[in-house]
Amino acid sequence: MTAMRRRVAITGIGLVSSLGEGLAPHLKALRGEVAPIVDTESFKPYPIHRLAELDLSLQIPKRGDIRQMEAWQRLGVYAAGLALDSAGLKDDEAAKDRLELLVAAGGGERDHAVDGAIATGIREANDKGAYLNEHLMNDLRPTLFLAQLSNLLAGNISIVHGVTGGSRTFMGEEQAGVDAMRIGLERVATGQCEAILVGGAYNAERRDMLLSFELGGLAHKGTPVPVFADDRAGCITGSVGAFLMLEPVEAAAQRGARVFAEVAGVQSGFAKRRPGAVGAELARLIGELGPFTSGTRAISAATGIAPRTAEEREAIAAALPGAEVLAAGDLVGHGLEAAFPTAVAFAAALVAEGDTSDVLVTGAAQWRGEGAARIIAPGGGS
Repeated sequence: MTAMRRRVAITGIGLVSSLGEGLAPHLKALRGEVAPIVDTESFKPYPIHRLAELDLSLQIPKRGDIRQMEAWQRLGVYAAGLALDSAGLKDDEAAKDRLELLVAAGGGERDHAVDGAIATGIREANDKGAYLNEHLMNDLRPTLFLAQLSNLLAGNISIVHGVTGGSRTFMGEEQAGVDAMRIGLERVATGQCEAILVGGAYNAERRDMLLSFELGGLAHKGTPVPVFADDRAGCITGSVGAFLMLEPVEAAAQRGARVFAEVAGVQSGFAKRRPGAVGAELARLIGELGPFTSGTRAISAATGIAPRTAEEREAIAAALPGAEVLAAGDLVGHGLEAAFPTAVAFAAALVAEGDTSDVLVTGAAQWRGEGAARIIAPGGGS
């Protein structure tokens, strides 16, 4: 006999990006009231969405904690703190003792000065292997290796905000964010836990990552164009932190929490990158969440990389004929591990403000993986 599934509410949203922090600036961008903020000079020829200036002490009070984190960790810890504030749980020690963490995270950042010095010096070295070993051992600070651990984001959230339930870290770029959302929903819906903080963070201001995109032929260069434009040449990344609080609808009602939206479902796939395969897989995932009405809106976490972005657009159009498709990447850039949670946060914000009662969220990864979610108004069913 199958146990009854619980309805799952989003009761907290933490967002940080080039637009600023919190829901207000992001809602304005979603409604077209403010323009995206794109930096075309700092990493020329690559445009990026740089993080807005933050007073980190508002969410990370201890300077020592700030110093020992890399930029992407500070961004994630800050966004997680905003989500806890939004959910009304920042000062609830008992609730945080039980609160679980599901974090989508990548590896740490490179020490560019050391990388450059080694790359220059090794050209003249007689024994290149010995030279490399010596300088890697002596020039890299020991803490760099610890800071690069992906699960340190969850650890820092636990330390700074006092979240002491279980935690899981997902790696695998965009698909990490999809699976964190999917498993978070399932754990709450099936009664395996009572509350989960789900999300991720990405620092786009990294030359090593821009180099990786360039070497793969995946980076957009020059003048920014929309994600779904025919002349979009690749990915435009953005520094983003996005966390959401998930808990049962009944539990949220009992503690008088605001329910921004409900998560009706999350689906994930893993299609091979053959022509048409991404579109077919997304169509299948979307079908698992449907049927949809004519009033359903769509928010995409698409990368802007051809041809999979075109296939994603076609899959959405087939499911929602005539619907406007909003690309989260146009507003805040593409946030890799944080891209899908960011799109879900945007959907929940629109539902919470009454702009719509039903949102389809999709995302096809730059390399491998697809995801789809349905975000609905509280009590809306699915």
